Amino acid sequence: MKKTYLIAFLLLLFLKGFSQGSPDYGAGMKFDLNDEGTKYLRVISWAQIWSQYNSDRPLDANGNQQGDIDFSVRRSRVLLLAQINKDFLIVTHVGLNSLNANSMTPTGLGDGSQFFLHDAWAQYSLGANNAVGAGLHYWNGISRMNNQGTLNLMTLDNTRQGWATLGLSDQFARHIGVYAKGTVGKLQYRVSVNEASNNNLEQLVVPTNGGAATYTGRRLLGSKAAGKTFAGYFEYSLFDTESNVLPYKVGSYLGTQKVFNIGAGFFSHPNGAVVADASGNISGKNVNIFALDAFYDVPVGTKGGAITAYGMFQKTDYGKNFRLGTTYETGSLVHGHIGYVIPGESKNRIQPYVSYDNRQIDVLDDSANQFGIGANAYFSGHNSKLTLEFQSLKYATFNTINTITLQAMIYL
Repeated sequence: MKKTYLIAFLLLLFLKGFSQGSPDYGAGMKFDLNDEGTKYLRVISWAQIWSQYNSDRPLDANGNQQGDIDFSVRRSRVLLLAQINKDFLIVTHVGLNSLNANSMTPTGLGDGSQFFLHDAWAQYSLGANNAVGAGLHYWNGISRMNNQGTLNLMTLDNTRQGWATLGLSDQFARHIGVYAKGTVGKLQYRVSVNEASNNNLEQLVVPTNGGAATYTGRRLLGSKAAGKTFAGYFEYSLFDTESNVLPYKVGSYLGTQKVFNIGAGFFSHPNGAVVADASGNISGKNVNIFALDAFYDVPVGTKGGAITAYGMFQKTDYGKNFRLGTTYETGSLVHGHIGYVIPGESKNRIQPYVSYDNRQIDVLDDSANQFGIGANAYFSGHNSKLTLEFQSLKYATFNTINTITLQAMIYL
């Protein structure tokens, strides 16, 4: 309980320090190269720093008890947009994730300390509202959650199972391939055809005779049989139509827009999974994921109040009895969260929220339930905020895992 009080006290200290205000973000760091503003370079940079208490931290590699409070750099990113006219766009995105005591190295040369390539794509406009592009991209299928940006999350972080292909068919939720995206009336779409990764999270795994499926299709069956993936996401806007210049979906508009979207999406990887029969003969199985979701974000009253809500159902089939860690499993996911921005006269805002997940896991004939409650303290919208969240994860047949996380974030 003392840890809870400590983190709450740290939050109050941050509130006191930051509540004195910060410069308004305005247009950000955009460098126009002509008078019309059609030729430009835009730079976006952000950092998220965590302090986390975990009730069930395992022993370290030497068998020693680990501390139950730690600090980490959750994300440090730089994104560049370059355009010479409205017909062409290049996006480059590099960054680091989850740097902590275990991934640091003496001189910062280890893998965990390195910036790596998140996105690198070139895009060509097809008129005012549609475009095609190619490269290492984030124009994903499945759901809004699988296209979520990390600049403006409402909850502390995304539900991990929402990034349903991360490290299995892609590189950190990005595929190399071609995409098309755009708006037709009130309908927005994004579709893509991509290469499946060969060196994925199961690059050393072989299927067990008569056992569960493994995500090893491209490696074991070859690129002709299992080399491509297909994805799409479609949403209909009942109120305002959101911008889709970039693929990163907004988590909360804080009442600056009136949005109500209904969406559906899919991901398909023919022969992406492999099973072995009792004699060791292998065969491919299709990986299929689909989801339905809804996003609601509207202002409330005239003093800056707002409500944000999101719900999603995801059906995931990675093959018979597939399970990898506590993240990927053949089964289903129901997720929902709702938050409310408390109105007031100051530009500073508080947004309490709750979230809930239920996962049905085929191989365990079991479910996992996750509950979160937290609050965002905004000092300049999403550009400067603190988040405090309590989260509890319970499997029917395992111990409950509780975490309390304090995040400080700034993006420019």
